[in-house]
Amino acid sequence: MTKNKKDDIMGAALVLFAERGYDGTTVPMIAEEAKVGAGTIYRYFENKETLVNALFQKYIQEFSETLKDEFPFESANIREQFHHVFNKMIQFAKKNIHALKFIDSHSNTHHLDEISNQMFEEFLAFLRDVLEDGKKQGIISPLPTEALISIVYGAFSHLFKLIRIGVLEETPELLVSVEECCWNAIRVS
Repeated sequence: MTKNKKDDIMGAALVLFAERGYDGTTVPMIAEEAKVGAGTIYRYFENKETLVNALFQKYIQEFSETLKDEFPFESANIREQFHHVFNKMIQFAKKNIHALKFIDSHSNTHHLDEISNQMFEEFLAFLRDVLEDGKKQGIISPLPTEALISIVYGAFSHLFKLIRIGVLEETPELLVSVEECCWNAIRVS
């Protein structure tokens, strides 16, 4: 329990939304998990939708900043850029496993407001730009960029789901091998 009730509320809501979804999570459940009264939540958030958007914006911004941190913009080496992005996704997932699941399960819901949708679009635009550069160089498959994103991000996301539920054990060897498989799936042979 933190000294900040708003942080307690957001932490509890993140776990509940990630595990139960938006519709399966109620304000009283969040209050109970955060160990605050339900009325306290309304001091910080107008309603459940405002809370889910605050969480989404916080974590999609954090995810975006993680991917861009020390990104080799000056390098034209697409493999190096891919390696950076993949490893930064791993870094984010290890630090924020509930946030990853929350983002995955809430990124295309009707509960997101315009700001949340715009932030998610900017997140995807960064990934698109890397892939588009690789396609222009003839290094990455000419598949539609959204298909390439689903191949890489979909595999990554499902991998961490399997790790989270205990089906797979996270090892450095596993992560390196999955990155290599993802790279091989999108590169031109």
